[in-house]
Amino acid sequence: MRILLSFLLCCGALFAQLDSKKVKVLILSGINNHDWRASTPYLKQLLLDSGRFDVRVAEWPSGLSAKTLEPFDAILVDYCGPRWGEPTERAIEAFVKSGKGMIVVHAASYPFGNAPILGDHMTNTGKTEPAWMEYRKMVGGYWSKKEAPITGHGARHSFQVRFADRAHPIAQGLEESFWQTDELYHSMRMMPGAKVLASALDEEKYKGTGKTEPILWTVDYGRGRVFQTVLGHNIAAMQSPGFKATLLRGSEWAASGKVTLPAAAKPVDTRPRVLVITGGHAYETSFYSLFDGMRWDHAESNEAAFKKDIRAKYDVVLMYDMQRTISDAAKKNLQAYLESGKGLVVLHHAIVSYNDWEWWCKEVVGGSYRQKAEGDQPASTWLHDQEMFVSVTAKHPVAGDIGPMQLIDETYGKLWISKDVKVLMETTNPNTNGPVVWVSPYPKSRVVAILLGHDHLAHEHAGFRQLIRNAVNWTASKN
Repeated sequence: MRILLSFLLCCGALFAQLDSKKVKVLILSGINNHDWRASTPYLKQLLLDSGRFDVRVAEWPSGLSAKTLEPFDAILVDYCGPRWGEPTERAIEAFVKSGKGMIVVHAASYPFGNAPILGDHMTNTGKTEPAWMEYRKMVGGYWSKKEAPITGHGARHSFQVRFADRAHPIAQGLEESFWQTDELYHSMRMMPGAKVLASALDEEKYKGTGKTEPILWTVDYGRGRVFQTVLGHNIAAMQSPGFKATLLRGSEWAASGKVTLPAAAKPVDTRPRVLVITGGHAYETSFYSLFDGMRWDHAESNEAAFKKDIRAKYDVVLMYDMQRTISDAAKKNLQAYLESGKGLVVLHHAIVSYNDWEWWCKEVVGGSYRQKAEGDQPASTWLHDQEMFVSVTAKHPVAGDIGPMQLIDETYGKLWISKDVKVLMETTNPNTNGPVVWVSPYPKSRVVAILLGHDHLAHEHAGFRQLIRNAVNWTASKN
């Protein structure tokens, strides 16, 4: 059952829509005699941060088929364990031969070959399995533990990796050498088809061979391309500039046959730029945890936030302030920001702000909390620590797949809410109007109002946290 569940979860992640404009890479992982739980996420993020790749991960590769592999341009192997079975192995061979790519990292150079089969906890079962000989041809080199010289490595140390082929697309534009602190594999059995791209001297004082050993190489396999790096024992080794540059460029080359990434590829930060505004109301510091992993700045008042034009600096303004007044200068900058098409999230007690500014309440937010009765509109109400059952009322990216929520929060009642808003979530709590999340009808930018979020009971709720992320991402998007 555990194997089946792992496979189904893996497939669900793989079949999510891939970006057709990017190089599509599937990382094969799940078992390794190294810390794959750290290295696989790191490699995935390294590829994503370059802006060149779309990446998926399979932690149970033995379930893969030709159909599963079809959408990808390359596979990256961060795996060292038992064989995957003939159907998957034949599918991978055909995948690369057809003109696709394969990237092999560190210990992935020696799985599948007459080695003891490793169990779930990397314990030696004492059983052996026949080598996957075709994998050796694809990778271009393999380990030998039976005949001298025995393949292995000396003590981890710092060494210079020197390029042997400066004309290769992976090496073009890079310095002739780089320093690496890592394991230096020695006495690998190189196959005839391997073309060494870079090597390093394996010094005897570190229990090395005293010889120059291959570090990076390529293999032409059918119409496909393979890039092998024996570097990358741990995250510290993977963080070196040389590893990152060669891994990124090697991955692009394996997938496409060319390299467009610069020699020193800088991460492309595609996260929305968020300005979070507080002031006028106390709040718990758990509020800040909502923005873990986001790119955000904090303004402690509306005057600090809108003292100048912010259109070029931020994609989303998230208001968690409760301030009755705003200066004419700040109004002008806030209005210019919204009219430029930038996003806005009005969160919890921010629904109380500026309720005498008609344009803001009626056109932008689509609702307001009235601190006193006005004509037919009664004064609004609030109550702490109310149990709320929240349901989704409309399919929308902000609601996503959050589904119904049960949480303890502060309720707002007797609000004025425009009939033109699109309600996304509502509650049956009798101390509310019903709607708790809506999209404003404001036509010039994306505006979401969320009435939830008083204290840690909401801030730490997984559904609420996802709701905030969804709202930020949707309001920031132009699509």
